[in-house]
Amino acid sequence: MTSVWSSPERPAFPHQALAVVLQVRGARLHVMLWRRAKEPFAGAWALPGGPLLPDETLGASIGRQLAAKVEVAQLAHLEQLETRSDPHRDPRSRTVATAYLGLLPGNLDPVLPADTAWHPVDALPETAFDHGSIVGSGLERLRAKLSYTNVAFALAPPTFSIAELREVYVAALGYEVTATNLQRVLLRRGVLEPTGETAASGRAGGRPAALYRFATASLEVTDPFAVLKPPAAR
Repeated sequence: MTSVWSSPERPAFPHQALAVVLQVRGARLHVMLWRRAKEPFAGAWALPGGPLLPDETLGASIGRQLAAKVEVAQLAHLEQLETRSDPHRDPRSRTVATAYLGLLPGNLDPVLPADTAWHPVDALPETAFDHGSIVGSGLERLRAKLSYTNVAFALAPPTFSIAELREVYVAALGYEVTATNLQRVLLRRGVLEPTGETAASGRAGGRPAALYRFATASLEVTDPFAVLKPPAAR
């Protein structure tokens, strides 16, 4: 019996779950990609992910797909990003893809499979399908949320100096932010709280830097007016 939802005139299409996993590494924002061994796009780099199985939700599917690349529990934040449905995005046949955005704290260094590596988002290698464009969508989402939420908690280590947090913001935003302004804005919003501890003194000596942590380790809207904007937009 032909289902009312799928027929020769109304075929069902495969659906994939993909993940844009971002992490600040060496003061640059990186994305996790794996290298395809088969056509189409053999040798090109792709986002981790795969087919949605008949008996699973999208959330369960992306969890299963990511588990093959990285420990899902290491992700500090995961949210649905967008769905791509261009009929020609896959040269083999029409395939719908739903992408997720995942963020990994900078203090972690997960062991990746041999075919998987981190790549700077501002210097992507050749990517398969429309995955490079999807990385761009993930970057736009992250940068927008850095302006009006506390999402940087998912990129920062558990404790940090303001100078270290500034490096995270600069890497993710793609433009300079002063430590003084960043501290003022985030403390005013109640995003940060002091730990009462200080960082070890560097070789140059000087007063040890105070250490902070994020007040909440889950996503919250902290300022709907988005005061952190690129310099040209001010």
